[in-house]
Amino acid sequence: MNKYRWLLVFAIGFLLSSQAQNPVEYVNPFIGTSNFGATNPGAIAPRGMASVSPFNVAGPQNLPLEKDSGWLSNPYVNENTFLTGFSHVNLSGVGCPDLGVILTMPTTGELKTNHLKYGSTYDFELAKPGYYSVMLSKYKVKTEVTATTRVGVSKYSFPKGQSNILINLGLGLTNEEGATVKIVSPTEIEGMRNVGSFCYYKPEESYPVYFVAKFSKPADDFGVWKTPRTYDGVEAQWMPYNGKTRLYKNYRKEVIGDSIGSYFTYHFEKPTEVEVKIGVSYVSIENARENLEKETQDLSFDEIYKSTASKWNDLLSKIEVEGGTKDDKTIFYTALYHTLIHPNTLNDVNGEYPTMAKRETAKTEGTRFTVFSFWDTYRNLHQLMSLVYPKQQSDMVKSMLNIYDESGWLPKWELNATETTTMVGDPAGIVLADTYLRGIQDFDIEKAYEAMRKSATQLENNPLRPGIKDYIEKGYLTTKTTKSGSVSTTQEYNISDFALAQLAKTLGKKEDYKMFSKRSVTYRNLFDKEFNLLRPKNDDGSWLSPFNPNKGANFEKNLGFIEGNSWQYTFMVAHDTEYLMKLMGGKKNYVAKLDEVFDKNQFDMANEPDIAYPYLYNYANGYAWKTQERVSQLIDEYFTNKAAGLPGNDDTGTMSAWLIYSMMGIYPVSPADPMYTITTPRFDKITIHLDTRYYKNNTLIIEKNGTGKLQSYTINGKTNKSFFVSHEALTNAPKIQFNLKE
Repeated sequence: MNKYRWLLVFAIGFLLSSQAQNPVEYVNPFIGTSNFGATNPGAIAPRGMASVSPFNVAGPQNLPLEKDSGWLSNPYVNENTFLTGFSHVNLSGVGCPDLGVILTMPTTGELKTNHLKYGSTYDFELAKPGYYSVMLSKYKVKTEVTATTRVGVSKYSFPKGQSNILINLGLGLTNEEGATVKIVSPTEIEGMRNVGSFCYYKPEESYPVYFVAKFSKPADDFGVWKTPRTYDGVEAQWMPYNGKTRLYKNYRKEVIGDSIGSYFTYHFEKPTEVEVKIGVSYVSIENARENLEKETQDLSFDEIYKSTASKWNDLLSKIEVEGGTKDDKTIFYTALYHTLIHPNTLNDVNGEYPTMAKRETAKTEGTRFTVFSFWDTYRNLHQLMSLVYPKQQSDMVKSMLNIYDESGWLPKWELNATETTTMVGDPAGIVLADTYLRGIQDFDIEKAYEAMRKSATQLENNPLRPGIKDYIEKGYLTTKTTKSGSVSTTQEYNISDFALAQLAKTLGKKEDYKMFSKRSVTYRNLFDKEFNLLRPKNDDGSWLSPFNPNKGANFEKNLGFIEGNSWQYTFMVAHDTEYLMKLMGGKKNYVAKLDEVFDKNQFDMANEPDIAYPYLYNYANGYAWKTQERVSQLIDEYFTNKAAGLPGNDDTGTMSAWLIYSMMGIYPVSPADPMYTITTPRFDKITIHLDTRYYKNNTLIIEKNGTGKLQSYTINGKTNKSFFVSHEALTNAPKIQFNLKE
């Protein structure tokens, strides 16, 4: 009996251990779908070109969060209730509307082509990495979606009777128009949708996304619809069809227009499942078809989802955490999931992609990445990629250099081979320098340096550094140089010049090191002792007056600062913190001023310029405990396992990267300075599986020892009371132990 009891205990223990959750099971894709987090719960493969998102931001039923009635940059809002389809190319965590097109919609009964009439309420939503499902209340149709890198896959479970599958090319999150559609056969459709004008900039650079849709069952009836615009005037009186939707039944030629779409109709004698696969490409219809065939072949929906989920789990498993609550693990792994969406893949399976500027077809051997929101991501996301996914980061850097080859300039805010010129500063070079200085060096560093130096020195027609003449001659931008952001843009140029200086030093370019080091601290000219804050200056060198340091928060226009105010920018000089401390009158004054930012509610967790602020106390000896308290409070307040569980726009993973680092207890506080400042980890033990192509160790273990306040850390048997550790020391050690004491 004892033998059998022991075997039973062993079996139960083995069963329980085998049921331990994989990282992929902790991800909650609904986090960030409210509170303007701008994420969506749709299905996407890691770094996917295609994604399938529920689209519920159209129609008066969704007011006030409706795409044409307010500023919305996401295809899905958690609190909305009216769904009009599933879009197949989408952005995650961005601040401006674009894409959200090629919408499919399953319906039953009489064919309707107006989304306001065929839209439906819904319930029973379920989302996990690579999968989303929902029940459409109006039709009792269960919809399930998954994706490969370049193909969106749907499975519709229809009841008995007439059923329809619509592809609406008129509806989308983008306000660009124009599409084509052609029915190839009763099981295939091909076409194109025009997109672009991100942030409503550069409409002349709109561009096509091509698609091919294949259906698992041939349609009984099919056709195309087109709703032309309504004409006025005398001739309109002769048009009984003026402005009315036209149905092109069984039509096999290409149809062109703005409000167009196609339908497949079935007459089922019993409940039936239909799978739809939609391949996309930014090069051609032929490539979209090849993407579809190569990535999905004869695979079923379930086989595709299983493969995509496995890829997600492999990437998420690069970091393993122990301890903490289930919610801690959920917000951590969801954040890691969000950082693996953008930048995403631009090239097709055959390597082809559209080049920057001219959109000529080129070919890559590796991955050509796109969606570089550098004003956000230079601060922490790319540092995270260098640490955990260095091969991906290397390919991102090579993509940046390809963009330089194609356009003559590094990207600023690149989207699908267009330069949106969104936001300010010259951030790409910061990423190049930071990556190289962290030991990811398998790219052409001389070309990178050449590109960085060009944007830092070319005085005329410089798209990356407007106002560079004033910046070099005066040391700062003035209220005359720019109508918005003179101080904050000066700071951004300073950080870029600091990055250039550090890289120049490493490459042995001594004169450049001196020049760019001097230029990296010219913000000092804008420090006003009256306020102990940064303040704009006029062209004649006088202070802007009157001056209200509070003005500029919450997107209020401001001469001195972009999307922020003086409080939210003054401390954004991590590379020169010790001098800023002197300017403010010493350590105590510096800490008191930093406290004011938080105590006066000027700190904005959703605002990139000040997200490093809680870590700045570590620079003031004796005040590191404030960093630990601030970081812990911010995690608890702003990051939760709820739809509103992000502080605001995720900014292509930047907010999520902040959380990942903060929960691990390390943070890259100064871009292009390869070191971390530290705080108390949220978990007892974190294991990062390092890429041995770039790092000498297989793993890096971060371990918490004791309780209370963080006092020191131990590496290789040596205890250090500093609150900073270099990237090199950290990655060359098998373990760092954080020592806590009551």
